[in-house]
Amino acid sequence: MKEFKYTLTDPEGIHARPAGELVKKAKEFESAVTISKDGKSADAKRLFALMGLAVKQGQEVVVSAEGPDEDAAIEAMSEFMKANL
Repeated sequence: MKEFKYTLTDPEGIHARPAGELVKKAKEFESAVTISKDGKSADAKRLFALMGLAVKQGQEVVVSAEGPDEDAAIEAMSEFMKANL
């Protein structure tokens, strides 16, 4: 399992549009991709689960991937987060 921490810089946090794009990115990989905040975690391939975390600007999340393409998944998710959130 690979993981990284990221602090959101987007003033809106994880809202509908970037959440939808994040789900699309996570679905590109076979590995399970999970985003966690304050002890709660969500499957990054499920939009409503992701929105349910209610991540706001300045909050830290832990993104983890586990599976056959976890290295590529973590790299892609990290790039996506930096570029969009």
